[in-house]
Amino acid sequence: GSIDSMGMPDVPVGIGSSGGVDDDIELEVYDADYSIPSPCIYQSGIELVYAALESVPPNSAQLLCIASLADVATVMREREELFTAKVKEVVVMGGVVSPEIGETLVPDSAYNNNCDISAARYVYRKCQEIGIPTVTLSRWTAYGCPMPPQLLDEMSATEHMVARNIRSVSKISVDQLWNKVRLHPSDPRREKIPNRCDVNWFCRTFMSKGELSKDWKASVWSLVQKLNMYDPLAMLLAVPAYRTAHFAFKEKVVNGVTHLCVGTSERDTGIKNRLALFDEYSTLFLSAFEESLHRKVNIN
Repeated sequence: GSIDSMGMPDVPVGIGSSGGVDDDIELEVYDADYSIPSPCIYQSGIELVYAALESVPPNSAQLLCIASLADVATVMREREELFTAKVKEVVVMGGVVSPEIGETLVPDSAYNNNCDISAARYVYRKCQEIGIPTVTLSRWTAYGCPMPPQLLDEMSATEHMVARNIRSVSKISVDQLWNKVRLHPSDPRREKIPNRCDVNWFCRTFMSKGELSKDWKASVWSLVQKLNMYDPLAMLLAVPAYRTAHFAFKEKVVNGVTHLCVGTSERDTGIKNRLALFDEYSTLFLSAFEESLHRKVNIN
């Protein structure tokens, strides 16, 4: 539904696995008025990936991973020859241990890695073994160019139903995250959230200053000053022109192949110019909603 309402009804969508989350844990799914059946929805996301890879020339496919690497690992295990022949690069929203440590890249405790850490380790190890370049964007990059919640208001003002839903769901998501980080690290209700993500982390990440007591039970949304654009930044990184314009890298050469890492620490976010990057993605957000409503877009 969301893809359709953005003016791309022919883009196929495949349903993935739970990504390593235990079967007895209900995944968070957000309802929307535009959530409707579509002939472009495939029950098996993995089969859709196989079909896509089979349809493209050798060494031409770019794989963008913005969630658990569980399904990517399955594709690599089941169809390694196809994967090796067709994939030219794997872009990952996640994180790796400092590229200056050790002879190979190793996934760190990023949430997407943590969902299925064995799968994440397999994907990185296998890509380095078979010579497929990886490009990893870390949480440090997202922390380095946050979005103020006011941008959600601007997006919602376009009256696009996806923009309005994003604003509504963002509040729900932040409140749910707050309720999870308040829990003890051993509490299963935290799901796959890393232990480092506690109350102090939440306050540093989403609030400009101050600290909340873990006993705070009301909504925290009104206190939020910044939101992190993990997936949009990863998508920009996958586009060569945006990659060159906005991101700086640390390189790791393994078996003669160069792997890129963006954002290796709190001080090294991998962002060339924070304001320019914010202007880039905020303009893209707003213009995408306006254009899908067939409105004229004025970009200053």
